[in-house]
Amino acid sequence: MKRKTGARKIPQLTPNALTVLKRRYLKRDQEGKVLESPDDLFRRVAETLAAADRRFPGKSDVAKLADAFYRMMTDLEFLPNSPTLMNAGRELGQLSACFVLPVGDSMEEIFDAVKFTALIHKSGGGTGFSFSRLRPAQDVVMTTTGISSGPISFMRVFDIATETIKQGGTRRGANMAILRVDHPDIMDFIMCKADKKQLNNFNISVGLTEAFMVAVENDENYELVNPRNNEVTGTLNARKVFHRIVTQAWENGEPGIIFLDRLNRDNPTPHIGEIESTNPCGEQPLLSYESCNLGSINLGKMVEDGKINWTRLKEVVHLAVHFLDNVVEINRYPLPQIEAMTSGNRKIGLGVMGWADMLILLGIPYDAEEGVRTAENVMEFIREEGRLASRELAKRRGAFPNFKGSVFDTPGEPPIRNATITTIAPTGTISIIANASSGVEPIFAVSYVRQVMDNDILVEVHPLFERIARERGFYSPELMQRIAEHGTLRDMEEIPADVRRLFVTAHDITPEIHIAMQAAFQKYTDNAVSKTVNFPRDATVEDVAKVYHLAYRQGCKGVTIYRDGSRDHQVLSTGRKDAPTSREEIDAERKSLKRERPRVLKGWTYQMQTGCGPLYVTVNEDSTGLFELFTTMGKAGGCAASQSEAIGRMVSLAWRSGLQARQVIKQLQGISCHSPSGFGENKVLSCADAVAKAIQAHLTANGGSKVKAKVAFLKGACPDCGGIVEHEGGCAVCRMCGYSECA
Repeated sequence: MKRKTGARKIPQLTPNALTVLKRRYLKRDQEGKVLESPDDLFRRVAETLAAADRRFPGKSDVAKLADAFYRMMTDLEFLPNSPTLMNAGRELGQLSACFVLPVGDSMEEIFDAVKFTALIHKSGGGTGFSFSRLRPAQDVVMTTTGISSGPISFMRVFDIATETIKQGGTRRGANMAILRVDHPDIMDFIMCKADKKQLNNFNISVGLTEAFMVAVENDENYELVNPRNNEVTGTLNARKVFHRIVTQAWENGEPGIIFLDRLNRDNPTPHIGEIESTNPCGEQPLLSYESCNLGSINLGKMVEDGKINWTRLKEVVHLAVHFLDNVVEINRYPLPQIEAMTSGNRKIGLGVMGWADMLILLGIPYDAEEGVRTAENVMEFIREEGRLASRELAKRRGAFPNFKGSVFDTPGEPPIRNATITTIAPTGTISIIANASSGVEPIFAVSYVRQVMDNDILVEVHPLFERIARERGFYSPELMQRIAEHGTLRDMEEIPADVRRLFVTAHDITPEIHIAMQAAFQKYTDNAVSKTVNFPRDATVEDVAKVYHLAYRQGCKGVTIYRDGSRDHQVLSTGRKDAPTSREEIDAERKSLKRERPRVLKGWTYQMQTGCGPLYVTVNEDSTGLFELFTTMGKAGGCAASQSEAIGRMVSLAWRSGLQARQVIKQLQGISCHSPSGFGENKVLSCADAVAKAIQAHLTANGGSKVKAKVAFLKGACPDCGGIVEHEGGCAVCRMCGYSECA
């Protein structure tokens, strides 16, 4: 298709959106030079997806459809998941965000899964697994007369593989591990991330059954079953196990919980297989070898003059379903098994973002009963229109191949194109591009501060709040600064009461409201809802237990919680009375976080050949992880030696202050000088490049960095840019630059 001349102006893109697009999405050449504009990206994606219509019989105005896709995206009414934006129309062509792989109970099956994981992560996807089929630790292995090491030991193999692929410079991989609550190793699984140095590339969730929850309610024992032979190996008290899950989640946010029987209750193709796992953030239950193909409607764009524009919402739903079905059609899948299973069910996941923005524009507080009712109305409308759109596609394209025997195969009902239509996913970086609130979460903060690289302190203000404040005459930079320091509008009497009521934040809202909102969306969502229940730092274990019970009783399919301050990479909590806001306070907090040097460290020395001679790079670690780096030139003295020493000192300071190894590598690799050394993969461009390669070699030799940074660049700040980090769906995302722990 010939590209139209003259780029369409996209006035909605904010500076943060442009930063994210440039850093993570726009096409680049081998030297890293950006080759396309945001307009080019949207046109590339639109034309590639529209061209799929040519595969089907009948006339289709592909150019008109491409223009409709393009306008929907450039108006920021809908955006697909990140891999589609990145890869549509490019050589890789892998458009799915995540996959589920089976892990069988044999060495061959386990390491096939490891290999497949590496291929998926290389292509930019995340992976979910159930380890419930693996025999427990200390169980017999007939073929060797030995004993099994159990699921958790094999999880570490997957974790190391993920770390290695990630360190190779690709889009970060993420994993979900699920273990059934009746597996004999369940207590070890619940505790497997208590040591924060372990399994950092995994989210973990316990797969709860209805029988287990009944046993919890009745304070009864339940049976543990060996998956090797389905024999009962013992019993545990359900309430004690539940308490351990809750206590550990209170400690650091994990494990989450997944209600397995509910996932399978809504499994549209039970004749094809049983659902055992979800994608990394938990919202997409999938059969083994299925992929998720997601996109989100920006609900903030569906409000006009203080009312929901149902007509435009219907149009966008139908267009988005068409778009996502085309994604399934043209996707280049990383494995033939995935292509077969995904094409057989053609599942799509149409979700939303900008929900909190919609409520603000409608004048409805997030924590009002009307907000929950509106959630049900909006999601019911999206689900019904989504199914109508899928049935219309089925008339022209046919039902999904596994339709016969599915839950949709009922007399008198027309065929449907997609086995599932709706999913509420965390929207992460695409909500930054759209300048929208994330998923169905409340706004995280009305105003907050961040430090940029030149040490300036900037105050970020929610655009709708700033607009209202200016319109009503109470805006001032000083007030925005005080809001950032206060962390909430509560008790700020200089702000009108109705505005304070409208702009409630994640930490203003009770856990009960969080669950009520999740349940409202779940009621009309085919798959599941990704949402984080935020707790204040002083929340109790009993508070968390109450939320888990509420999630079960109100029909949720799972739940993820985050207690403020419960992880090392703590969010820059705007609710802290002592949150650093001035340059002096930020510098003082950074100083307090720097690790002191112990008397004894262990280290490794790597010889790197540079154009200035051999460079010896020594990497030392303390009990936490990477600590310091020294360099020694084979030829003593000179500029090269002094510059290498300076690099070593700065790297050491960065590591002791909590910066991640990959960030150091990112800054140093590729720097060139007039005297490179070597050829091909062994080519060293400069002494700085040699240091980067030595650090990478150290990480690879040691199975990846021992730990992630104990703290981020600034306590709770993004390790890439220093911006604020938000927790959503079991992941941490920076809304400044798009950094994400999960993708």
